[in-house]
Amino acid sequence: MEVKLLAYTPQPERTVACAAKLCYAAADIDTVYEGLTEEKTASFLEMLGSIGHESPIEHASFTFGIQGVSRSLLAQITRHRIASYSVQSQRYVKENAFEFVLPPEIEAIPEAKEEFLRAMEEDQKHYENLTALLKEKHKRELLAQGEDEKSANRKAEKKAIEDARFVLPNACATKMICTMNARSLLNFFTHRCCNRAQWEIRALAVEMLKEVKAVAPHIFEKAGPPCLRGNCPEGKMSCGKMKEVRERFASL
Repeated sequence: MEVKLLAYTPQPERTVACAAKLCYAAADIDTVYEGLTEEKTASFLEMLGSIGHESPIEHASFTFGIQGVSRSLLAQITRHRIASYSVQSQRYVKENAFEFVLPPEIEAIPEAKEEFLRAMEEDQKHYENLTALLKEKHKRELLAQGEDEKSANRKAEKKAIEDARFVLPNACATKMICTMNARSLLNFFTHRCCNRAQWEIRALAVEMLKEVKAVAPHIFEKAGPPCLRGNCPEGKMSCGKMKEVRERFASL
């Protein structure tokens, strides 16, 4: 897994403080940035957190480059709908010797790992065989329609991988660009940094949190699972490791 903060709102915390100041002070757009020192900016952000006023935080956005994650993770992260996603397409990009994510629990058992790797090899062969069979059919049809050899080859392969991809596994690795505003990110971290979250998206959330804390430490000071800010809401489903979780996130 690789996570990189590609871009973000310039001076994100000052931008949020500017929005908060406009809400609570007699300022106009020409003067709203005046007097927003680092100390005053931190004060506005602390005030927003204490009263639960979250809408000004939406004015800061963060764009991540993410790769080496599974299609299974993709299905989970896109449930966070207040965000923008651009994902490498299996419809347009051929999966030659596709990369995949090996779950740690499977890797820890030699027999399970062997079974998993064998399944990946078989999936690759099925994908290649289906691509070849479909490409041959589409090429014949395109040539019959008057397409030249080069054009028929290119178009036939594109049509072939569009259907051959159906045999690819959830483990198949993907790449994406993801943009969220700070409010959406805080919600994302609340749900996905929790020990109850699935291991891969939890690991992704932690890496994303590290990236944004480096550029907006006040906004994300208390970001993470809900047990950082109070009692665990999971009830009898709680992991029971509140102390360890708090210590781990305090050291991020």
